[in-house]
Amino acid sequence: MVLSVRRLLRSIDYRLVQPIFGSGNRKWETKTDFRKTHNRQFRDLRASHSIEETAEIVVGGQFEAVGQLLRDTVIHFGLRPTDYLIDVGCGSGRLAKPLSEYLTGKYLGIDVVPELLNYARKLVARPDWRFEAAAGLTIPERDETADMVCFFSVLTHLLHEESYLYLKEARRVLKPGGKIVASFLDFEVDEHWLVFENNLKDVGVGAAPLNVFMSVGLLRQFAKHLELEIEVIKNGDEKHIPLSKPVTSSDSVEDLAASGQSVCVMRKR
Repeated sequence: MVLSVRRLLRSIDYRLVQPIFGSGNRKWETKTDFRKTHNRQFRDLRASHSIEETAEIVVGGQFEAVGQLLRDTVIHFGLRPTDYLIDVGCGSGRLAKPLSEYLTGKYLGIDVVPELLNYARKLVARPDWRFEAAAGLTIPERDETADMVCFFSVLTHLLHEESYLYLKEARRVLKPGGKIVASFLDFEVDEHWLVFENNLKDVGVGAAPLNVFMSVGLLRQFAKHLELEIEVIKNGDEKHIPLSKPVTSSDSVEDLAASGQSVCVMRKR
């Protein structure tokens, strides 16, 4: 495999696995406020790292390798060069950077950390692309304008009710036939137990961002009530993503890669 599932999980599941808050003096309740948690995480990292280091650490490392994998993922699930992609939780531009060589259409990246948006904007250097601060659980776009909305390691940090509302927003901005590509943590995937073990260490401390697991059954219920059609669900340890070029972050190179987190693709009817 190009990237081991263990390494991919630690990378794609960004902002969770690294105990960067130190002493754990934060209030436990703040774990459920994703805006405060991620902005605090950025500030704590930035206090001891350069902006370049922070931009990579905050998304879990392996910036280029995982960015390439995410790029190939959205293309594999149907993103065309002239399409309009909305990237929810775009972070420091890990997906946007490699995607800028492929996507000639529109792009909107939103995130809750303004400094990461500024970094991504400069890194990608596409004046025709938008990077905007996320206001609550809304997407700053008109109805039925986008071809695809992606949520990579976003639903993992939200309460189920918040995830549902975000998916509802995604449905609103999608054109008929448009797709949602979302990654999630699933107890059915053995490798995801690593994240649960990190959750156990943080019980009563509240130092790390919230980690939330989802099930295939839950996603099917979401899709049913949002009038979305589930096109495919792939386990995080299943090699299914065709790679456009070798990604050499492990000992071997193959044509397919696993995504780390599981992936659900929903289509608007």
